Amino acid sequence: MNGSTNQHLREKLVLASSSPRRKELLDAAGWPYEAIVAGIDESLKPNEEPAAYVQRLARSKAEAVAARLQSGLVLGADTTVVVENEILGQPNDDADARRMLNLLKGKWHEVLTGVAAVRVGGVTIVNYETTRVRFAEMTREEIDWYIATGEARGKAGAYGIQGAAGLFIEEIHGDYFNIVGLPIRLVYELTAKV
Repeated sequence: MNGSTNQHLREKLVLASSSPRRKELLDAAGWPYEAIVAGIDESLKPNEEPAAYVQRLARSKAEAVAARLQSGLVLGADTTVVVENEILGQPNDDADARRMLNLLKGKWHEVLTGVAAVRVGGVTIVNYETTRVRFAEMTREEIDWYIATGEARGKAGAYGIQGAAGLFIEEIHGDYFNIVGLPIRLVYELTAKV
């Protein structure tokens, strides 16, 4: 690694998120950070495409936090699941989680994560990652069991691949970390440019 790369990896990020998965991924990468919740409206706009949606939210989160700071590098991210052209955010309750899992079972779907890197008072760069995921068929009992684990709560598409849902994932094409909630390579590439 050259000196500029080392410097880049030592810079402390401000993560505009409360996601424990994103924190775990930054911890695993050895990247210093502090987390500040952005608290933005995450509603989908009419006819908004999934890639535009996750990039808009990632940018909005990062910019909302950057506006509170004097300096620094802010990272915003947002993940959603898309199946049969339907965007699946976080479930409202267990019934909504059941509906989502019934949509996903036995099918391919896409996980999209928008990532925004904002240099306070400077450059903003936004991009996104897409990973294709195939769910196995699930019985009603398996869906009920998974919902009872509590893992479906607070996760786009009502599942977390890094937990018990991994039992039902048959195949993935693309970045595994993107499915968890933060495509760490894309983060590295974007933050190196701001």
